[in-house]
Amino acid sequence: MSNSAIILISERDSTIRNRSQHNQQKQPDSSCNEKGLQSHNHKLELSAGMLRESSVVILLLGFMCLVRILVLISVQQLSSSSSTGHFNALRARKHLERITSVGSRTIGSPENEITTVNYLLDQIKQIRSESETGPHSITVDVQRPTGSFSINGFISYYDRVTNIAVKLQPKTRAQHFMLANCHFDSVANSPGASDDAVGCSVMLEVLHSLANLSTPLKHGVIFLFNGAEENNLQASHGFITQHPWAQQVRAFVNLEAAGVGGKELVFQTGSENPWLVQAYARAAVHPFASVVGQEIFQSGLIPSDTDFRIYRDFGNIPGIDLAFIENGYIYHTKYDTPERIPTDSIQRAGDNILSVLKHLVMSDELAYRHGNMVFCDLLGVMVVAYTARVGTIINCTVAIATVIYLCKKCMLTSNVGVLYKCNLVYAVCVVIFSWLVTLVTVLIVALIVTLTGRSMFWYTHFYAAVCLYGSAAAGMIVLIHTLTMDIFYRSASRVYLAELFFDVSLLLWCFLLLILTMCGFCSAYVPMMMVVFPLISKLLLRKHFRTRGASLQYSVLYLTGLAVPYVHIMFLIWVVFEVFTPIQGRSGTRIPPDVILALIVTLATVILSTYFLHVIYLSRSTKRILAGLGSVFTVMFVLVCCGLFFPYSADPSSPRPKRIFVQHTTRRFHALNGSLQSSDSGLCISSVDYTDMQHITPHIPQINDSIRWDCQDRLPYCGSSRKSWYLPAPEVSPEAPLEFRLLSRQETEWGTVKMTFEVKGPSLMSLRMRPQAGASLSSWSFGDKTPQFNLSGGYFISYSRGLDAPAWSFWFEIQPPKSSDASPDEGLISLAVSAHYFSGSDRHSEQLESLLKRFPAWVFPSSWISTYHMYRY
Repeated sequence: MSNSAIILISERDSTIRNRSQHNQQKQPDSSCNEKGLQSHNHKLELSAGMLRESSVVILLLGFMCLVRILVLISVQQLSSSSSTGHFNALRARKHLERITSVGSRTIGSPENEITTVNYLLDQIKQIRSESETGPHSITVDVQRPTGSFSINGFISYYDRVTNIAVKLQPKTRAQHFMLANCHFDSVANSPGASDDAVGCSVMLEVLHSLANLSTPLKHGVIFLFNGAEENNLQASHGFITQHPWAQQVRAFVNLEAAGVGGKELVFQTGSENPWLVQAYARAAVHPFASVVGQEIFQSGLIPSDTDFRIYRDFGNIPGIDLAFIENGYIYHTKYDTPERIPTDSIQRAGDNILSVLKHLVMSDELAYRHGNMVFCDLLGVMVVAYTARVGTIINCTVAIATVIYLCKKCMLTSNVGVLYKCNLVYAVCVVIFSWLVTLVTVLIVALIVTLTGRSMFWYTHFYAAVCLYGSAAAGMIVLIHTLTMDIFYRSASRVYLAELFFDVSLLLWCFLLLILTMCGFCSAYVPMMMVVFPLISKLLLRKHFRTRGASLQYSVLYLTGLAVPYVHIMFLIWVVFEVFTPIQGRSGTRIPPDVILALIVTLATVILSTYFLHVIYLSRSTKRILAGLGSVFTVMFVLVCCGLFFPYSADPSSPRPKRIFVQHTTRRFHALNGSLQSSDSGLCISSVDYTDMQHITPHIPQINDSIRWDCQDRLPYCGSSRKSWYLPAPEVSPEAPLEFRLLSRQETEWGTVKMTFEVKGPSLMSLRMRPQAGASLSSWSFGDKTPQFNLSGGYFISYSRGLDAPAWSFWFEIQPPKSSDASPDEGLISLAVSAHYFSGSDRHSEQLESLLKRFPAWVFPSSWISTYHMYRY
């Protein structure tokens, strides 16, 4: 952009120019005097209405600290609550301690199917006896369903899993019911206090409170304590598709966890059910909800699923999904104990769920009112909720106001408006270019950190990532705008540039607002806030700015106008980091987590910097700002590369464990005639995060890349992860070994081959099938009878059972290949059956226990015994 295209439109600058022209008329026509006068006027323009660099730094840092303090106060307020007098958190905590006292509760284990079930039934029986004289009746039904369904590209099969359904209704009977759902099973090797024993404890106490109300409910509540959620949401499917009570359910509330303790977040409500959001907004005592969380979760960015999906997809009923999100570092680990869940968290969860359920079942009707809702809480004090249609009207109104504001400047008289439009376009290009360069730079830094072997240095030291990646992002943005001022805007007034780049920020946020609104995203309320509050504050301060320039008072008032949207944005950023940072410790080994975190930090920096550009351009200089950011980045980069920040921690008060899977497994490969072709046995170690065995090898030298295991693609499943380390070990000998039999094989009249099998084994097994080249499955006994090809190149079935389940029988029909494609040595299909022993004496072995003792304290090894059998038919 040429300097001649830059115009100065502030009144202060116009006054300076008028005075300059008046003085020139009185002076002789001397080139020397003219140059001196131009130089003098240029200095006046640069110094007029400018802020000291130290003042800018203090203002921005002070503003960010104040915003951060407000968010921390809000978080603290969310984490603590006082009893409303209706929900007894101490009694709920006793339930939690009793449920978790048996240890992990995997599907099919006695701890899950007997001990926990008996305790829940005893407590329900006591509640029923206490409320017998009241206006409500309690009916209990223990369901053990069998079924199968397709989910995430594979088949989930369950047999006699356990559901405890409790129907609470007025003695005059009810026609419509709310469903409250929790699950009492847990993953292996974890007490499962937050996931989801605390949910069931809260539900027991909510049942107690509602059953003892003196006023009869208008509608009923079904409390479902399901015993098979962790293995693909099976028990909830059994209830909603098979239980007779399911037909009376009109809506549900699901209690889940993605962390340990803290606040329970409403992270999804689904679409087309505004009445549920309105009920939560009116009734929740300690609200914590955001439609942003819902749209992020439903986008698939969070690798998790809850029973919400089952009720929505198979029951077609609306609901509210709540989950604890704090301290996800120890989610699904041995550290998920009752002691780590504050009583205040139980109290606030109980208050919210009890209040919302009571509000719904006391309303005149449980009715569907269609439409999406925009909703968010204001620092946990209250929930703002309105329909998506109202949101569209608000968004369009704000966008029109912004267009009018900008068009008034574009339509100024003479060539002022034309030049303003040119400057606005150039400035937009500068801002977008600065974002792209910043993103590329920070990602390069993240890749360098990864290549130097320092990945996940921030896992225990989160603020180290903020200092490293945040300083790099902020430094690049300031540097590019500084170079822009020095090269393209050398003769321009900083005051005019500050106005120009404020308009650019307004324009870009307005553009994002329109895009999200047109795409139907309810999260468009966020850019709406980032447009309306700055625009209003700028209009209110316009007269002040014209008369006094960029004074300290103006800057304070300007930042005050940004407080509301920035506090909300900062709160959302906190939630994103609270959720996504721990996820990187269990997100697999493919994508470098530093790239993910650097991307999030950069995005947060870009968002927060948009309206700060206005203040940056009012600064007389940016040298000290750049020097400070550069120093922070340099120091942090050196410290990170030197390995000062170790990713993991065994600190009992705040553990950050490295997760690994350890299986003592025996693998057997059978030939086409059924004979044993080969076998091996060993300890299979798999990493759950990106650092693999990098930090473990110094402690256990035998686990190194020389024993790295590569899965053979020609096999349907090699019995271990594709990225595993395999230490040879003696064979395992479970007391209940796997039994796999071909019951029948017959050719059908339509040319297929039907095979029927029977499998006996532990409560958790998996089956993978891969037809040989040219062959294909045409039907089977699972799901809707139509085989679904898995993206991994075969068919996968996950099997779970409760106690006393019969042998697993299944069949499939396979279409043989054409004679020209057939290979008699390969047969028609390969089947791999894996048996996993997560409970009882079969889950241990001497060699496995010996290895586990060698891992450092900061490692959490989830261990079990498994066997693998591969057959060809």
